[in-house]
Amino acid sequence: MGKKTALITGGATGIGRRTAVQLASEGIDLVINFRQSQDEAVTLAKELTTKFGTKNLPIGGDVSDYQQCCQLLEEANHFSTIDILVHNAGPYIHERRRMVDYTVEDWQYLINGNLNSTFYLSSLLIPKMRKQQWGRIITIGFDRVESAPGWIYRSAFAAAKSGLASLTKTIALEEAEFGITANMVCPGDIVREWKERDIEQALGVEDSSVPVGRPGTGEDIARVISFLADNKSDYITGSIIPVTGGKDVLGKVYRDN
Repeated sequence: MGKKTALITGGATGIGRRTAVQLASEGIDLVINFRQSQDEAVTLAKELTTKFGTKNLPIGGDVSDYQQCCQLLEEANHFSTIDILVHNAGPYIHERRRMVDYTVEDWQYLINGNLNSTFYLSSLLIPKMRKQQWGRIITIGFDRVESAPGWIYRSAFAAAKSGLASLTKTIALEEAEFGITANMVCPGDIVREWKERDIEQALGVEDSSVPVGRPGTGEDIARVISFLADNKSDYITGSIIPVTGGKDVLGKVYRDN
């Protein structure tokens, strides 16, 4: 295949932004989806075009809503195909809540945004990927998600991502014959400004909570996503890949509670 286009949901800030920089640096055109961060998305698109010469289209839309997913892809028709889907967007409630304290609206939003949204976009994009016999679907999980662990005070998020891990593996099995791979990347405890930082910025910064001894960065995740999107990574599919620096993220959470 020649020139490729990637859709990154939640691509204006955080790990999504750092992934956009990584893919654009490799000559991949981008659809940068955002929900609220319009200014950041527009600025990023311009910066990447100036720096790397790629075509980058910022498009707003809440991917937890099916109709908005349809509208997002309609606006993305500027590109002939979407070859790579990086499903980075995923709502998260930082407040610690027991399951019974979630409202129905909050529960549905977390399930729709983290699980159903991948069904919406993948089901809309896979037919074109099949026609060209090539596609990459990359989802985002959390450490040990493949074993469907309990995550105290995070019931909705954990349930959605555990379901997403199974869905990712199922897509991998069903679409392998069409040259489409599906994999999940599971970031460790990468927080705040580190989500947009480079590995070089973390070297020499001590973090005793991580076995490798430094903070994780957005580049750590973006490099794995880039690798999975490569032509030669077609033998890797149905994989759940932790990128944690060796840290037992959930184990720490349990001990803290």
